Amino acid sequence: MNNDKFALPFYWNDYEDIAMSLYEKFGDDFTETKIYRIRFTELLEWVLELPNFKGTREESNEGHLEQIQSAWVYEWRDNQ
Repeated sequence: MNNDKFALPFYWNDYEDIAMSLYEKFGDDFTETKIYRIRFTELLEWVLELPNFKGTREESNEGHLEQIQSAWVYEWRDNQ
């Protein structure tokens, strides 16, 4: 999906798309416990670097980052 030039852009409230992209990027390097221990400052940078992510730093907030973390855990679980 990330390499597809026709992929749709996604934004802060597209938690599942962000989670899938993070899982594609990091795979099983992060377990459930490790995902929940990621600092929000790090997570923010990783999300901003994702291909097709069009949100801005200013639009982010703690609620978005919490939802992304949870969605990433569910994505990780689904792939185990």
